[in-house]
Amino acid sequence: MNKETLQETTESPLYALEDHGEFVTRHIGPRDEDVAHMLQQVGADSLDELIATTLPPSIQVDEALDLPDAITETAALARLREIASLNRVQHSMIGMGYHETILPAVIQRNVLENPGWYTAYTPYQAEISQGRLEALLNFQQMVSDLTGMPIANASLLDEATAAAEAMTLLQRVNRKSKSTRFLVDPGVLPQTLDVVENRARYFGIEVVVADPDEALADGDFFGVLLQYPGVDGGVRDWRRAIEQAHEIGALVPVAA
Repeated sequence: MNKETLQETTESPLYALEDHGEFVTRHIGPRDEDVAHMLQQVGADSLDELIATTLPPSIQVDEALDLPDAITETAALARLREIASLNRVQHSMIGMGYHETILPAVIQRNVLENPGWYTAYTPYQAEISQGRLEALLNFQQMVSDLTGMPIANASLLDEATAAAEAMTLLQRVNRKSKSTRFLVDPGVLPQTLDVVENRARYFGIEVVVADPDEALADGDFFGVLLQYPGVDGGVRDWRRAIEQAHEIGALVPVAA
């Protein structure tokens, strides 16, 4: 923090009412007797001895870390705002599935910024964090409401992975087709196509990129991946293509 920012902070009318304790004191750690008990259980006399026994000397650091002095939460937030103000916000022209979105303030405050949605539990634990579980259940209900479908999964990290998972899922569950060919709409995003083709290579699946309205006449696909809207922003009515796919025993996922 520069001198001007620090002076402005300390001269604020609310300065006397703020918490000026170091941020580190906000974290509750083990008591001294707890540390001693844990060391006794693992057969070490001190933390230094435990670390020396655990870590190879080649990766240990002898000198002290060159870290700045601890500061208060108020000062830390002021410094972060100062750094953030240096950002230049540019308009993204990349397209390819990355679209501008509107985030209503009520959603930002009551969902994304609400600590009630997350807990101290980490998501990889068997019991899963309660807030994350509630968010996933609400997400699934919303998807069911929007699509009119009776069930919905809890989504995946990205559209490309979801498309690849859909392809392999369809091949496993499709009882009407023994085909190993998977039809992909040319309007599918390039990053999605890359992942689909990579996954297909190791599953023995032939990926055919062609216009579904023309290629479905072949009648030899176990699934058809459609994009809505397409990579060029086009919005097509896929109802006829989906009907054709179902007629030949193919299943249809849509990347939307």
